[in-house]
Amino acid sequence: MKILHTSDWHLGKRLEDFSRLEEQQAVMQEICEIADREEADAVLIAGDLFDTFNPPTEAVDLLYKVLKRLTANGRRPVIAIAGNHDSPDRIEAPDPLARECGIIFAGYPNSIVPPFILESGLQVLKSDRGFLELTLPGSNSPLRILLTPYANEYRLKAFLGHENSEEELRRILQQRWESIASQYCDDRGVNILLSHLFMVKKGDPLPEEPEEEKPILHVGGAQAVYTENIPSQIQYTALGHLHRMHKADDTSPSPVYYSGSPLSYSFSEADQQKYLLLVEIEPGHGATVREIPLTGGKRLLRKKAYGVEEALLWLAENRDALVELTLVTDTFLTAQDRRRLQATHEGIISIIPEVSDMDALTGRSPSNIDLSQSMETLFRDYFLHEKGQEPGEEILSLFREIMAEEEES
Repeated sequence: MKILHTSDWHLGKRLEDFSRLEEQQAVMQEICEIADREEADAVLIAGDLFDTFNPPTEAVDLLYKVLKRLTANGRRPVIAIAGNHDSPDRIEAPDPLARECGIIFAGYPNSIVPPFILESGLQVLKSDRGFLELTLPGSNSPLRILLTPYANEYRLKAFLGHENSEEELRRILQQRWESIASQYCDDRGVNILLSHLFMVKKGDPLPEEPEEEKPILHVGGAQAVYTENIPSQIQYTALGHLHRMHKADDTSPSPVYYSGSPLSYSFSEADQQKYLLLVEIEPGHGATVREIPLTGGKRLLRKKAYGVEEALLWLAENRDALVELTLVTDTFLTAQDRRRLQATHEGIISIIPEVSDMDALTGRSPSNIDLSQSMETLFRDYFLHEKGQEPGEEILSLFREIMAEEEES
């Protein structure tokens, strides 16, 4: 059985003011082509389908079109769960219609997928809270999936009886998984855990969560579920949340993988290769995982240039990337220099000016600040020292508004 594992699509996400929709369309096309080329039997999406609870219309349209294509007219099931960026109700809303196409959604940890059968031969044989068993067209072995979508503290308490303790969370999840696995999972089928959790091997350092992400399952700190909590019947664990492809446990006989996001979504992921995971499993045997590189999307690059001319040369050589440029100069960056940089490269997301000797340029050090000056003058000096340029009129207007409110209070 061939299973494609992907996650963290974040459809609708932007990079500052830069739309990523065209890139998302390209990488979704690539995922569909890989599914067809590899003749995948099923596709698993481990959460964060959208970037926000209320995604833009074009993101919703893209999701449903891609999922419909991935099903190959109902012959290939697509199982998608909610992540911490998704509204579980929104994810489950189209479920009755989606099932007719072979798309299965789960928004909550206790979601139940109603049994159904399609003309293609795809069938949900058994279903329980957080579990489903499918028969795939052309396969003699059932596919069993334990489903644990993202759950915040309220959902954990409401659906799993979890209290505010890391050990309690691990115990509850392990008991729940073991109960399902002992009831439904044997070596005559393929058994998978699909979840959007922060999972590590016990004793390993915690991997970094994506930039701008809220730590998930946060109760006094990032709660990590351990790979040792996974039942022995599980042959592969498909995880979502981390944006870098990552094997969570190198020693476990049952692979535990984060597939990572299909695109780099912040500059903390600069020049990071993205992957789709192809998992091959037979009943009663270990899974093998093949990492398939993805190419649909722009690279994110960080560059520190010493001088405008060096920056212009580098930008001309990297026109197809999205860029965060740090520019080190002896003096302030002029408006003319900014225009030259922007004209050379359409994908500059931000320019961070760094004046090499601010004290020499301003004629005084931070220790010699004249506190008798007005608040606005002090603010201008502070902004100039920190950012290497004068504050714009919009920022000054906001500062004056804040000062006015302070005076009124």
